[in-house]
Amino acid sequence: MFLTCELVSYSLPVVRSTPIAPGDPWVALGSGIRREVLARVAQGPCSVGEIARGLPVSRPAVSQHLRILSDAGLVRCRTEGRRNIYEARLEGLGGMRAELDRFWSRALANFKQIAEQSYREDTSSE
Repeated sequence: MFLTCELVSYSLPVVRSTPIAPGDPWVALGSGIRREVLARVAQGPCSVGEIARGLPVSRPAVSQHLRILSDAGLVRCRTEGRRNIYEARLEGLGGMRAELDRFWSRALANFKQIAEQSYREDTSSE
């Protein structure tokens, strides 16, 4: 029996990838593996092999994740001999923190407004 390209293509899984907008740390951190990679790098500078140890992906996959995190400004790479050492970029993390602080401040302001309005309605009905 001969297999045609058409039959083979139907049996292969389709893998869709989400394009990563360079410079967008929120999109870069949309992957659980990348969040784990960043968590490991945030503990201190380490090589790809050290980062990959214990992860369910290969070293080349870790390198791809590191490239995405680097493009998003969350990690930087320096070369020591033949090894690439990765470390967290505090500036990139600081930008995310500032954005979260703005969201949190708005949420607290909205909560305060609703609580005060509820209190005024409760006290005026007494």
